[in-house]
Amino acid sequence: MAWAGTGMLWTIRAGIPTSMLIESAHAAEADPNAFSFVQISDSHIGFSKEPNLDPTSTLEQAIDAIKAAPRKPAFMIHTGDISHLSKPGELDTAEQIIRSAGLDVHYVPGEHDVLVDDGQTYLDRFAPKAPHGWYSFDQNGVHFIGLVNVMNLKSGGLGLLGDAQLDWLRRDLETRTSSTPIVVFAHIPLWTVYPDWGWGTDDGAQALGYLKRFGSVTVLNGHIHQVAQKVEGSMRFYTAMSTAFPQPAPGTAPSPGPMKVPADQLRSLLGIRSIEYVPGNATLAVVDTRLSTL
Repeated sequence: MAWAGTGMLWTIRAGIPTSMLIESAHAAEADPNAFSFVQISDSHIGFSKEPNLDPTSTLEQAIDAIKAAPRKPAFMIHTGDISHLSKPGELDTAEQIIRSAGLDVHYVPGEHDVLVDDGQTYLDRFAPKAPHGWYSFDQNGVHFIGLVNVMNLKSGGLGLLGDAQLDWLRRDLETRTSSTPIVVFAHIPLWTVYPDWGWGTDDGAQALGYLKRFGSVTVLNGHIHQVAQKVEGSMRFYTAMSTAFPQPAPGTAPSPGPMKVPADQLRSLLGIRSIEYVPGNATLAVVDTRLSTL
């Protein structure tokens, strides 16, 4: 694993997601068949404690940076914890800010988005065409899969996909050739980052088993509020920074949770990610950008 903290642009070239620093990506020659998309995560609108009394302002800064990008991304994904307490007002605020980017947005829920009514408020608003919250779509030959691993989550427990979702995933992948680039996104990491803090998915290995036959698989997650990366065969795993507050590195504190940092350091630990796809490349270009550099 490599722990980092810089802005990430995902570029898909020849079906392969690869990453680079945003500054480098902006200078790269554009492939007319390529496209990029943006990942944001863990906005936690409604949080109002140290180290960030105003996560609305940091989300606004992230969205402003996306709007100012030299090339407009094809879409945005949000990997969960849009809100802090699932309150309608929090969701309203987040949605209004995110919508101002002028992009299609694909959401998956975090555990903070489904604290009430079994997540129905979230589902009605952000996944009206996906009754259970999981879904897939295609973009320029790349197959995207949004998964839900935060329902019925026990405090400190691992994420869970469940049999119904795993069966859906297996069937969704059956008709795809092994050369199809796959991008999977969920809130809690599908790979085991730190089980003592619940940073992993209990049945994630089964889901990843369905993906092993594919030549290019990129797995994007949020939840841990920091960048962690891992490569395993043809699969590349990336967790993302939050736009609200950092969390400690695994095992460096008694428990996970908001990590207090000096105000002048906060934005250096928050960020956004861009991903670019260019036909012919085996990996997507992934660029993480800190808010302090924007």
